[in-house]
Amino acid sequence: MPLSSQSIRSNILIQLNGEYVKKEKIISLSEGWNERQISYFRKILQQGGNLKINGDLFEITINNSIILNSRGEKDGGITTIPGIDDRF
Repeated sequence: MPLSSQSIRSNILIQLNGEYVKKEKIISLSEGWNERQISYFRKILQQGGNLKINGDLFEITINNSIILNSRGEKDGGITTIPGIDDRF
């Protein structure tokens, strides 16, 4: 069973032999992989790193620069409420 488009998130950058590729290319390549190769690729997708499958070198990096909440929105951080001494 090849990879699905949901398994490759939008914050993941994938290089195939030194060139950035879209996830559609990765999905079409994964149709020729066996289950062991697919499970190893999924593991590297989660943590980032380098791997080689069928002579192709994949370099996977993850961009975690923005923290999102469960709705997919940027987290607002801690809200400070003025205390009793700060009112006057």
